[in-house]
Amino acid sequence: MRPEIIMADTQDAASMAALAQSTRVLITTVGPYIQHGEPAVKAAAEAGIAYVDLTGEPEFVDRMWLKYDSIARQSGARLVHACGFDSIPYDLGVLFTVEQLPEGVPITVEGYIRAGGVASGGTYHSAIGAFARVRQAGQTAAERKKHEERPEGRRVRGGGKIGRGAGGTGWALPLPTIDPQIVLRSARSLERYGPEFSYSHFAQFKRLPMMIGTVAGGAFLLAGAQLKPTRSLLLKLRSPGDGPSEDKRASSWFKLRLIGSGGGKTVTTQVSGGDPGYTETAKMLSESALCLAFDELPQVSGQTTTAVAMGDKLIDRLQAAGITFETL
Repeated sequence: MRPEIIMADTQDAASMAALAQSTRVLITTVGPYIQHGEPAVKAAAEAGIAYVDLTGEPEFVDRMWLKYDSIARQSGARLVHACGFDSIPYDLGVLFTVEQLPEGVPITVEGYIRAGGVASGGTYHSAIGAFARVRQAGQTAAERKKHEERPEGRRVRGGGKIGRGAGGTGWALPLPTIDPQIVLRSARSLERYGPEFSYSHFAQFKRLPMMIGTVAGGAFLLAGAQLKPTRSLLLKLRSPGDGPSEDKRASSWFKLRLIGSGGGKTVTTQVSGGDPGYTETAKMLSESALCLAFDELPQVSGQTTTAVAMGDKLIDRLQAAGITFETL
């Protein structure tokens, strides 16, 4: 049986509303989300359905919280952003780690990511767009912080400094991506993370020159994105539809090592899989949607996270799909 095809236009609010009202879960892969993503969030929030996307753009997520979290809470909608490589391995990997530590104790988790692969052209364009809007993103984050409630009687914080990698090998560079933000939001919502919780998020490198080169490259892109002429030149380097070949995807991989400590116990876990940008991200997004559509889940609403909305049910689905969660 062929699925029904429904046409909708993001510039036509009525058609987006009709689309959202016709389903239980709305998936969107549009990007950059800061430019094109809001109509789908608005439609899902007002219709009271579940929503998933692939965004790694903190400003977009914060803007959507400011505009639609209260609407979604009233309608019963579940708005779950970052359901791909950003940020499922980290969010669910930390949950998997925390669940192996004692309850009711302060917990510390450090995450170290290594990966081999090529980002898509769409991801590259989203990153350049985010670099160009650092000031606006900071203002939006500050506005969210003013209005967002924090858990009473519990402390949740992030951190991390440049230093040695997991197990004292290689080098670790703190990553200011959306991933630690998502992890900390899950920790604020779930008491299982303990009365005090901290998470540090790193990219791990075998050699110091590799880390220095990454910092230099990031600084170059950040500086170039600030001015329109150089930003235009950077955007011409990749097209939104560009992506790695099938052979390249077949040889790509990721490994996230997580070290958790609490109550006198230390546990090391790992989340790993194949090509992070396409193959595994497609699994993560589709399994998130299926989980929200068909599984028995916590009764949550508003803008939420994969750990809060789906938790172990989604971990089980991802393991069945070939993504590994293991204790080392």
